[in-house]
Amino acid sequence: MKASSLLFKNLIFYRFTQPFTLNAMELQDRLRSKKFRPCGTQDMTSYGWVPALSKRSTALVHENNHCLLICAASEEKLLPASVINDALEERIERIEQEQDRQVFSKERRTIKDDIIMELLPKAFTKQKFTRAYIDKTEGWLVVNASSFRQAEDLTSYLRHTLGSLPVVTPALKESPNAVMTQWLSSRLLPKGFALCYDCELIDPGEDGGKIIARNEELNTDAIHQHLDEGKAVSKLAIDWRETLHGYLTDDVRFQRLKFSDLFHEQIDAQSLEGLEQQLDADFIAMSGTLRHFLKELVKALGGMPS
Repeated sequence: MKASSLLFKNLIFYRFTQPFTLNAMELQDRLRSKKFRPCGTQDMTSYGWVPALSKRSTALVHENNHCLLICAASEEKLLPASVINDALEERIERIEQEQDRQVFSKERRTIKDDIIMELLPKAFTKQKFTRAYIDKTEGWLVVNASSFRQAEDLTSYLRHTLGSLPVVTPALKESPNAVMTQWLSSRLLPKGFALCYDCELIDPGEDGGKIIARNEELNTDAIHQHLDEGKAVSKLAIDWRETLHGYLTDDVRFQRLKFSDLFHEQIDAQSLEGLEQQLDADFIAMSGTLRHFLKELVKALGGMPS
């Protein structure tokens, strides 16, 4: 089984309120105007679009299965506060000794800014890549992000690039934690879904206590007692059709996504030459699987208002 860096590990998904009409070439032209450029000597951060499939590719958009894959890169200069503060205190002490005067807050801020500008060209950088794809068939924007902040960095920049981006987080008819609590309480899940062995329970009261169960049988008296006391499920490990599993959260994220061995074996069985073909096959299989998964997940959570 070959590992792929393209398969998403976390899902945050948005619903288009209007059909996405751009084709791959049109989207590529828009993204090209906002390509990623590394931080300059005086930049703290940089953000932009990079090739979607791999570093070897030049295409900013990869299209297959009626889906458009894109990738954003962010770069951040690493300047630890302790380094800045040590340099600041050293410089202020030298000024006060040499000029026999006190440095006040306004001058202190100016000196600190000067130090940051001096250190920036020497700072190490950290890069992060965030992939997403637009499913034109089902009207989803799916982001491989573990936090809403990371996902919203991408959606905000895509909106900035395109001029508009009519997407919203999916509004559900029922509360996700109420639905998951019912699943755990009754052990009756919609067809295709099954409980795994992890969950997190929260106390909805002011104290906000949390119970974490890891690698445990969830149909126990202890778990049911917590539910009887009013605790609700905030995170639940589930399996979908023995194809993928991960953690569903009460804010409708899907974390630590893993695809089954059978999923990987079906891709590996294909006669593929080179990295580009392998990544393309991964994308086709992943986007097709997630298309059905998201449809069934939303339905399992009560569906969206019509």
